[in-house]
Amino acid sequence: MDLPQPEPYDLIGVGIGPFNLSLAALADRADGVDALFLDARPEFRWHPGMLVDGARMQVPFLADLVSLVDPTNPWSFLNYLRHQERLLPFYFAERFQLPRREYEHYCRWAADRLPNCRFGRPVAALHWDAEEELFRVVTGGPAAEEHRARNVVLGVGTEPVHPEAFAPLRAHPAVWHSAEYLHRRDTLAGARDITVVGSGQSGAEVFLDLLRLRAGDGTRLRWLTRTRALAPMEYSKLGLEQFTPDYTRYFHGLPADTRDALVPAQWQLHKAASAETLAEIHDHLYERTVGRPLDADPVEILPGTAVTEAAAGPCGGLELHCRHVDSGRRHLVRTDAVVLATGYRAVRPALLDPVADLVDWDEHGRYRVDLDHRVALRPGVTGGLYVQNAELHTHGVGTPDLGLGAHRAAVILNAVAGKPLHPLPLRTAWTTFAPPASVPPVLPRPQEGHVRAAAAPR
Repeated sequence: MDLPQPEPYDLIGVGIGPFNLSLAALADRADGVDALFLDARPEFRWHPGMLVDGARMQVPFLADLVSLVDPTNPWSFLNYLRHQERLLPFYFAERFQLPRREYEHYCRWAADRLPNCRFGRPVAALHWDAEEELFRVVTGGPAAEEHRARNVVLGVGTEPVHPEAFAPLRAHPAVWHSAEYLHRRDTLAGARDITVVGSGQSGAEVFLDLLRLRAGDGTRLRWLTRTRALAPMEYSKLGLEQFTPDYTRYFHGLPADTRDALVPAQWQLHKAASAETLAEIHDHLYERTVGRPLDADPVEILPGTAVTEAAAGPCGGLELHCRHVDSGRRHLVRTDAVVLATGYRAVRPALLDPVADLVDWDEHGRYRVDLDHRVALRPGVTGGLYVQNAELHTHGVGTPDLGLGAHRAAVILNAVAGKPLHPLPLRTAWTTFAPPASVPPVLPRPQEGHVRAAAAPR
């Protein structure tokens, strides 16, 4: 006799990074929403290869899993500090931005205790059951199982970007992405010439760490980026209002081609290094050259330089063919090792293959995503498929920002529940991004003589 199937979940989250962990934390206290979150890894980890000593978050501590939506939630960072008996030390530290290592430890604290999070559960496939109008989420591995859900939220994260110029060196042991930095830093011990490519926060942190570790040993350190200037991240108070739900709504309403042009133009909002890290690099270089010429140390910083081709050198080492962006002049860089701090991008996970023909992809093969972060599906598919951090092209530069994580999770949870479990503010910015809905016509100003004539009595 077949046992009755358990009730389907209202929501299954695939992947447990900070964004789905935020959703899990908010769902934990949501009445009437039965949720489950699955991740292939044995435990929560967040960019473990970049937990460099001294690295700090680029968002304030209030950008935790829940506080900007529900500051009374027990999964807040302040409650974590209470459990760690660190409230007073944190108070005396007077730090608005956390050490990156502490943020990761906070997330692990929550992930280990949330009853709706399960690790060691790799999701192999997602199927749509048209008869039952449910998704079937199939996990692989030794504990293979199937779960049913009315809604699925993809929070599978992003993957490191390896530029096309470095494709011939994809498997070279001396070329790897900054995501692996701490795991592979020791392999640089024998290198006498090291090149860091990329001017974002990861590139700045790797370069600074190498400056500290290799000071005085004669190693040539090179920081190379095609960006024309090592400009800092935009961090003015009004500038940061582009990381509000108000701006997200405005951006979502723009034509697709306008959105696609805007994102790369806004690189200083989401791809630059912090002013503090850039200042530390300058301070380090300044202090180590006291009493010596500026070029006494073998250090090169080369902005506005694009790598057009990379290959193994005929006599060992690596050869980078470079082009100066402004002048067009080309030159060759010979180096022993390259760390690619070239960012991350969202990719379509293989688990979607069984339902790929049900997704209404845009002309570039990307998700069409509504304001509730729900992916457009073919007519007749009544289940909801949502994405987190895969909608940069529809929701703008705030997509990967942790400061909007709790708000997005609340938007998704409210949509799944069909009611406002978490009331959200209608206005969050002083700035008005869109023009007025209607502009009164500008009437021609009457000439002075006409005014006098009109004013004269009859």
